[in-house]
Amino acid sequence: MKYYKSFTSTISILFVFSGINVQADEGVTANIGATNNYFWRGVTKSDKKPAVSSGIDLSRKSGLYLGTWASNIDFRSDATTEVDLYTGFEKQLGDFSYDFGYIYYVYPDTENLNFSEIMASASWNFISVGVSTTAHSDWQSDFGDDTYFELNLTFELFKDVEFGMHLGSYDYDTGTDYLDYNMSLSKAGFSFMVSTVDVDEDKIEDKYSISIYYTHEVNF
Repeated sequence: MKYYKSFTSTISILFVFSGINVQADEGVTANIGATNNYFWRGVTKSDKKPAVSSGIDLSRKSGLYLGTWASNIDFRSDATTEVDLYTGFEKQLGDFSYDFGYIYYVYPDTENLNFSEIMASASWNFISVGVSTTAHSDWQSDFGDDTYFELNLTFELFKDVEFGMHLGSYDYDTGTDYLDYNMSLSKAGFSFMVSTVDVDEDKIEDKYSISIYYTHEVNF
């Protein structure tokens, strides 16, 4: 199993790019990526500017995995760096797979932004579902207060070209709830995504966005 985060909503494109890339291989994998705009669950974390990322993952045949991922950001007042630490367990049984994990989001150059989540996901054939909820935070959110649900569909349009559709719902205890949607095309590490956000209050400036990103992996 490799879990590496990239520049879109978690578990978009069938557990790839933000999420979760289901593989049963044992070993170490490094990844690097770049995008014109780092999105996370429908909201920019780079203030509509380019971002680069890198990560490394260790997976075992038992299904256990751990890793780290980092990117530059431009978020809130002074956050410029994000570092994610994660571990979990996954299994694949034919066309069906499931995953349980823990993710710690660290913002080393600012205060009161760090938080962690526990997550669970399952996929079958072209459909996947996932849920992530707060484990702890540096602000007022406690365990289970903020929860993100998602549904993803992925189809092969042509040889090695995938079309993905994503629907996410963020349920905050004290913040603004919203829905996010995206459609994407991906091939050989390159992806093109169009996304939108549905929110009752005018708390998110850009409700329609386009992002282009590339991710490259090296196996050791």
